[in-house]
Amino acid sequence: MKIKSCKLCPRNCGVTRTPQQGSGFCKMGALPVVARAALHFWEEPCISGKKGSGAVFFTGCSLQCIFCQNYQISTQRSVGKTLTPQQLSDVFFRLIEQGANNINLVSAAHFVPVIVEALSLRPLPVPVVYNSGGYESLETLHMLDGLVQIYLPDYKYQDSELAKRFSGAADYVETAQKAILEMARQTGACQFDENGILQKGTIVRHLLLPGHTKNSIAALDWLAENLPQGVMVSLMGQYIPCGAVSAYPELNRKVTAREYHKVQQHLFDLNLDGFVQELASAKKDYIPAFDLTGVEANR
Repeated sequence: MKIKSCKLCPRNCGVTRTPQQGSGFCKMGALPVVARAALHFWEEPCISGKKGSGAVFFTGCSLQCIFCQNYQISTQRSVGKTLTPQQLSDVFFRLIEQGANNINLVSAAHFVPVIVEALSLRPLPVPVVYNSGGYESLETLHMLDGLVQIYLPDYKYQDSELAKRFSGAADYVETAQKAILEMARQTGACQFDENGILQKGTIVRHLLLPGHTKNSIAALDWLAENLPQGVMVSLMGQYIPCGAVSAYPELNRKVTAREYHKVQQHLFDLNLDGFVQELASAKKDYIPAFDLTGVEANR
């Protein structure tokens, strides 16, 4: 597997990526690097359920937010194991054997060609979740059409200056808006099974950042005005200082109850359908260990 002139993400680096080496923004080769593959119980209730979501955490990221809770794998590219398409498919099926409600691909944009190949080797008996920061190329999303049943994108910013400062992506707002609408087009309205587990659809997440309720309110306004009927919204309160936030004083604290209740009330006022994550979720206990769990079997 080799990628010439890579433009899988909106960075459009245009570099050549050999199987294990790359000099683009993500610094990753063409073959996927996986840091963890395990049942995950801390997604939205309709994703995790009681059995758990089969979360596959990929190393590297095309966004690399300075507050990323998964900074160990988004910025430290030596963490993880390189897998072939067949090995990645085997990882999926081991998770399914463990009872996973779905296969949850976390930050996978830079490995989409191999993921497409892995998903095409054997049909999965459970839905595929594409768990994304929202900063996606339409061309790459088109490659996933028909292979992904559930999209779980972030909509982090309505303020381009914040996007530039915290994620180095001044074009985040317009890029994420187009991507989210394409995801919603592909999946249509949310559909659930008899146990309330999501089988198809799009849920858009928004993480409230400390000191930036104005950004959150504006983001929710855009979602309320533009999301097609049946697309859900998840307001997250799990922010804790991580990554490089020590250099950004306004982010180097947790969200206050007053900030969260203000944004939560706006969500309710807009009558957006979805989920609200409590501030009690703002704990490092919920950050998984990126220790090759579920990956080491591929030797």
